[in-house]
Amino acid sequence: MDVAMARTFLEVVKTGSFVNAAANLHVTQTAVSARIRVLEEQLERPLFIRNKAGARLTPAGEHFLRFATTIVQAWERGRSAVALPAGKETVVTLGAELSLWNPLLKHWLLWMRRECPEIAVQTRIAGADDLMDRVQDGSLDVAVLYAAPRRLGVVAELLFEEKLVLVRTTRTGRELTPEDHVRIDWGDEFAERYQAAFPEQQSPVMSISYGPLALDYILVVGGSGYFREGFVRPWLEDGSLEIVPGSPEFSYSAYAVHSTKADEGVMARIRTGLRAAAALTL
Repeated sequence: MDVAMARTFLEVVKTGSFVNAAANLHVTQTAVSARIRVLEEQLERPLFIRNKAGARLTPAGEHFLRFATTIVQAWERGRSAVALPAGKETVVTLGAELSLWNPLLKHWLLWMRRECPEIAVQTRIAGADDLMDRVQDGSLDVAVLYAAPRRLGVVAELLFEEKLVLVRTTRTGRELTPEDHVRIDWGDEFAERYQAAFPEQQSPVMSISYGPLALDYILVVGGSGYFREGFVRPWLEDGSLEIVPGSPEFSYSAYAVHSTKADEGVMARIRTGLRAAAALTL
């Protein structure tokens, strides 16, 4: 059995559909069907029950799931080991959401270079779902992200707790209006809590998915929005921003996510570095 078949099997499990798996893997549905058929022939058991709703695992498929995950993870670890740069003991692959990259992961990279020079580092910036998929299939050792959905074979460790606070600019020379509020995408959970706190709030005139860009925008034109407290602290301290009195605050925790099969010795060093970086960030 080759790794492509194991990856295809896991993608069908994740998406619940041969069609969706084909789209995610950038192959035809025929190719996905052929890979699963060969896999079933090799295992001498049907792995999926196909119907109009998609595909669900048979009991044999349920049993094979953890082995397919192990096969893909072992391949990724082996590929990294073969490509290890000269003079390095191992390589660590770490990904993070864009909003966490600066300054948290910048501090972590500097810590790794200083404290763990024997370790090569590979990094990736991506969305939460992509990062979780890569941790699950073994192509990432660790992902750092806000909100960590539960996944089979994956552990989420709390890295730090932060608050989202409502701030407004102070140097606009005019009174701010509701239209000056910028809606920032902090995920589905925040959106639900925000809606509960502000049930009468109308749809925003301006929505920006990336916090730093939203901050740059309101500092120029004036406005308000929810931001990570640690991120906006310099502007709070110099008076460019102020927290809106009486406004609700929302918890926004970051997690380090890794496979249950991760090397504990390597994980201990990564974890130490991430906590040191978090201490400089908050």
